[in-house]
Amino acid sequence: MSPYAIGTPLKRFTGPDAWDAIVVGSGIGGLTAALLLGAKRGLRVLVLERHYTAGGFTHTFRRPGYEWDVGVHYVGQTGSSSGMGKMFAEVFGTGVTWASMGEVYDTVVLGGRRFEYVAGRERWRARMIEYFPGERAAIDGYLGAVRATVAASQLYWAEKVVPGAIAASAGWAMRARFMRYASRTTREVLTSFTRNPDLMAVLSAQWGDYGLPPSRSSFGMHAILAHHYLGGGFYPVGGARTMAAAVVPRIAAQGGAVVIDADVERVTLERGRVSGVRTRSGREFRAPIVISDAGLATTLRLLPADADGRAALDDTLGRLTTSSAHLCLYVGLRHSDAELSLGRSNLWVYPDADLDAALARFEANPEADLPLAYISFPSAKDPSFAARFPGRSTIEVITLGRYAWFERWAAAPWRRRGADYDALKARLRDRLLDVLHREVPQVRGKVDVAELSTPLSTRQFTNYARGEIYGLAHDPTRFAERRLRPRTPVRGLWLTGQDVCTCGIGGALAGGYLTASAIVGRPLLPR
Repeated sequence: MSPYAIGTPLKRFTGPDAWDAIVVGSGIGGLTAALLLGAKRGLRVLVLERHYTAGGFTHTFRRPGYEWDVGVHYVGQTGSSSGMGKMFAEVFGTGVTWASMGEVYDTVVLGGRRFEYVAGRERWRARMIEYFPGERAAIDGYLGAVRATVAASQLYWAEKVVPGAIAASAGWAMRARFMRYASRTTREVLTSFTRNPDLMAVLSAQWGDYGLPPSRSSFGMHAILAHHYLGGGFYPVGGARTMAAAVVPRIAAQGGAVVIDADVERVTLERGRVSGVRTRSGREFRAPIVISDAGLATTLRLLPADADGRAALDDTLGRLTTSSAHLCLYVGLRHSDAELSLGRSNLWVYPDADLDAALARFEANPEADLPLAYISFPSAKDPSFAARFPGRSTIEVITLGRYAWFERWAAAPWRRRGADYDALKARLRDRLLDVLHREVPQVRGKVDVAELSTPLSTRQFTNYARGEIYGLAHDPTRFAERRLRPRTPVRGLWLTGQDVCTCGIGGALAGGYLTASAIVGRPLLPR
């Protein structure tokens, strides 16, 4: 077992076969739903995870002398005064401490020109006006639209959990205000305020956090994301794994369990309703409630073809698309952050201000310029890293990558995919290193480790069929879909996590709240 594993391996698990509820997948959405159902309703919840550690995209991995997160690069709204901050506090308790990234949390690079995102709404506004003094009205209009969208989203999320009769009669009204924004693309909303291409690029530069460029993404998603970070960025002290480590023991203390190396093969049904799950090892667990944190597409692969209600879910998935896949270069250096003067601000690097055109060129021809390089400095963000790994530092460089480029190696075993696959990875690694050397020149000649993950890596560890990182694409169609909610047409089967709410730690965690609230039949939001 990995020394970094969180949870009990299935082969060592001696717990019972019968439970009040079962959660498939231990991402933050699944862990949150399990924790809340135990704490608020007294249910004994079993969480089953196919990976060697719990936590989903919050897990970390090590190489000799180094540690990297795989999905947590920063988090917003950690303060106790915000609704999101209260949810973080309730779920993570005292197990997670947040370190501020400082005044500048994101830096946008457009063809070499730099624009900083500074913490605090009014300070952010003032900085943008400094960059674009003739666009004050556009900047204020944009901020107003962000605020209005987020305010309107509250009823939209509430509609997902109200009883069916209420949703049928009042659902449209509860969703209408948010959908005025969410039904439009980010680019459509931005062009209603300005035609300045540089300003539009700077305002939408965080699109990598949800995986769709301005012409394809829903402004509803963009507004939620932008609002989430206006107060600044934060990072968990001790790394992302502290999140699952804070929750798993509490689930166990409530009579539940989190079991790893437990690959669920099938959701079982009896007399038309869920009866439990069967693992690939052959062990079966029974429960009248099964909650899937594996995403809608993966959940359908676990359901019998003739399950009552499945046709409606198939129809829903057929109207939606999956999110983008990605490449991540994990860099290790035998120098400390202080020695290299590495800052904490993320870098969003673009070749020019036409973000959509750059991506279109790359999707058509992978030899074109990289459309985006996101550079993160996790060791600099974590105050505990220097003590845990003295004299070392880490960087991550991320860009988009299509699953189709790697699909011919999908059936080959992990780490044994052959020379051609390794050669492709080496070329992509070198391209990302070139961007890193250009934007952070002080690391040139000092890289000790440079390990690239591809969409096949994501597929291996998350079970997303095409290596998608954000589940279902966050476009206007997704937010218009009424069936994308916790309760499914299959009796006893529920969904949670990012496909119920949005991507990101905050979105997945909120998805856990939505699902637990829908099951219990009342709002479970912290006061």
